[in-house]
Amino acid sequence: MDYVLFDKLVELSTRFQPVGRTLMLGRQKFRIQGKHRKLYEKSLKRNGIEGKRFDYLQEDGYCETLMRRLGFGEIEALDFSDYEGADVIHDLNRKPTKKLENKFDLIFDGGTLEHVFNVPMALEGVFRMLKPGGRFVSANGLNGWYGHGMYQFNPELVWTFWRRACNCEVIDCRAIPIDPEAGFKQIAFADPAEVGHRLRLRNKIGPGRTYLYYEVEKTEQSRLPDFALQSDYEATWQGHANAGKTHLQDVRS
Repeated sequence: MDYVLFDKLVELSTRFQPVGRTLMLGRQKFRIQGKHRKLYEKSLKRNGIEGKRFDYLQEDGYCETLMRRLGFGEIEALDFSDYEGADVIHDLNRKPTKKLENKFDLIFDGGTLEHVFNVPMALEGVFRMLKPGGRFVSANGLNGWYGHGMYQFNPELVWTFWRRACNCEVIDCRAIPIDPEAGFKQIAFADPAEVGHRLRLRNKIGPGRTYLYYEVEKTEQSRLPDFALQSDYEATWQGHANAGKTHLQDVRS
């Protein structure tokens, strides 16, 4: 959990507080980054929160104190193994058990899905575990994370899977450089299906490590999809008799 994710969680805490259980994918650690040490208090102050950066640390280096102090509750960690003391043992390559379905008001992924081979099943599992009205907050590699995990992700995935296929509400979708002083700003991503073309990111995202950060909310109308199609292809196929079913009508209705 680096400074920029700390900053996003501080801001998130001012507009969303789970009323029930909170789940973290993988047990994340939290330490103060020395070169950004002065920014932590600025983030808290900017969001109207009193306290010092050291108030959010715990002796074993993990982040439960941070999450609890920000109002996200007594967080439970899910992992493939208990080697870091996870509370819930589950392989995200597989469908979650019934006892995990519709149980969590907040699921936080601070960089776990990029290490899971079966990403579609992992995303479906997150959907199943999330309660209606609950939010999924994710930060995984968008660019610059070569050799770190199995994948880097594209904002198209957020709009294609979560918005149109699952009918969830996309609260936020953006690029966040891990170095706030690198010269590249955060960029909010629009839905390509609505802007009419693929995202044009040349010279907007740097070569350094950059997160794809997004928040989605599951609603009573959300559902698991039969299929997911990339938005610009849907737009191209729309209106052609042999195109098959698309989700664009749901977006425009």
